[in-house]
Amino acid sequence: MSGELPPNINIKEPRWDQSTFVGRANHFFTVTDPRNILLTNEQLENARKVVHDYRQGIIPPGLTENELWRAKYIYDSAFHPDTGEKMILIGRMSAQVPMNMTITGCMMTFYRTTPAVLFWQWINQSFNAVVNYTNRSGDAPLTVNELGTAYISATTGAVATALGLNALTKHVSPLIGRFVPFAAVAAANCINIPLMRQRELKIGIPVTDENGNRLGESANAAKQAITQVVVSRILMAAPGMAIPPFIMNTLEKKAFLKRFPWMSAPIQVGLVGFCLVFATPLCCALFPQKSSMSVTSLEAELQAKIQETYPELRRVYFNKGL
Repeated sequence: MSGELPPNINIKEPRWDQSTFVGRANHFFTVTDPRNILLTNEQLENARKVVHDYRQGIIPPGLTENELWRAKYIYDSAFHPDTGEKMILIGRMSAQVPMNMTITGCMMTFYRTTPAVLFWQWINQSFNAVVNYTNRSGDAPLTVNELGTAYISATTGAVATALGLNALTKHVSPLIGRFVPFAAVAAANCINIPLMRQRELKIGIPVTDENGNRLGESANAAKQAITQVVVSRILMAAPGMAIPPFIMNTLEKKAFLKRFPWMSAPIQVGLVGFCLVFATPLCCALFPQKSSMSVTSLEAELQAKIQETYPELRRVYFNKGL
């Protein structure tokens, strides 16, 4: 782009129209790009400076619109939208594909013994706990005690669910047995995500008007946000955990894997990774990041406060988390 960069580009919002699935998909393909985890601290801080300076009306000479959007997406990939904190590396959405393909591939390869199920489900739920904490909604800090309690209850409940499901399928066909990790992950997400974000359910998450003016905190908004995240996470895991079992069940009957059984895990990880490259951004895009709900669905006290101050307001907005 030639000429001076205009000062009124709205980089608080995504580059693409978030009212459409295609626009949200484009946004999340950029946010979840695994190459973002290779960026250095210097590159991240430079992106943050460009974004913060532009918001203050300071435009470096020669900065193009594409460079500005690139800086915005680097910034969004590493810094929390509500707190502005730099997020834990493995908790960032750009780490989802490499981390999940490795963990999921191993869960689906080593599922036959109880110790293996216990170990990989614990690894998976520990990783999920980090992701759920990192991508929480709101800016209220968690205390060490709250975080520890949430982690222990979430991982214990999820691992117990996985072991219970594994015990129920001891006498079914190997193909059915391969789907146990997916069933366990789906059930565990329903436990892990609400428990790691339980503070939001207790005290609520910030809700704003369309222009970002904070109106208060709502637990009802938190319930909607967490429900949407649980649904998208389960669907995100589905292709990578539902398609490879059929392929692996066929491959393990072939001479190649009988001759090289050690290739089973890398092939499984690769298949899962291929599915996740597409499933991660597409499932994140199922619901808008800036979610909304009717004022009439809020708590009575907050409704009254909003109607007194903004009588014409019909919808409120909030960051649902990821």
